[in-house]
Amino acid sequence: MGLYGQRVGCFSIICDSKDEAARVESQMKLIARPMYSNPPLHGAQIVKTILSDADLKKQWYKEVRLMAERIINMRSLLRQHLEQLGSKHSWKHITDQIGMFAYSGMTGDMVDELAAKHSIYMTRNGRISMAGVNTRNVSRLAAAMHEVTK
Repeated sequence: MGLYGQRVGCFSIICDSKDEAARVESQMKLIARPMYSNPPLHGAQIVKTILSDADLKKQWYKEVRLMAERIINMRSLLRQHLEQLGSKHSWKHITDQIGMFAYSGMTGDMVDELAAKHSIYMTRNGRISMAGVNTRNVSRLAAAMHEVTK
């Protein structure tokens, strides 16, 4: 769909009354306004086009399913490689989690070592983008993670 860079999103809050909803909306506008004057329209137009056409919507669902399956497979492969390397840590949390990102459980120091020694980058809280893991780099990632978590 090509929306990653378009920043299409939705922010929802459930309120107990219309009055509360109006107050919350007012505050959210004050917070959002300095971030952008007018949100980009291009992404929303792409979404409308795809979701309004039955064939495009079906194709999009198929592509989303394929990507989800690929990420699940990469999670399994990463865990499998780490276990095959003899890691003393449990990596079950990698396959228990869902979504594009995985929390590795690695410390900030481990993450720093991973970057310095292996040029592999993730946030200092150990969050890694599973969308960037593929069959060509998963074994290298696992070996590097294994080394810095010994």
